[in-house]
Amino acid sequence: MKRKPGEPIYLKRHMLGLAMALLASFLLPLLYHRYIQQLSFSTRFIAGLFIAATGAIALYFTYRASAQNEP
Repeated sequence: MKRKPGEPIYLKRHMLGLAMALLASFLLPLLYHRYIQQLSFSTRFIAGLFIAATGAIALYFTYRASAQNEP
């Protein structure tokens, strides 16, 4: 399978970081709710959105230099 010109090459670490950010956005509030203190649905939802946005910004700044484009 050949890549199209300009298509980015994603490394394993890019996919692993994306998976961790995705899982953290709903697992962290759920684990907090289960083991530490009860949270309302809206609090879990807002916390998940905040974690997802923070993870997205962190991934952008971390991996933007290492993502290469196919010549």
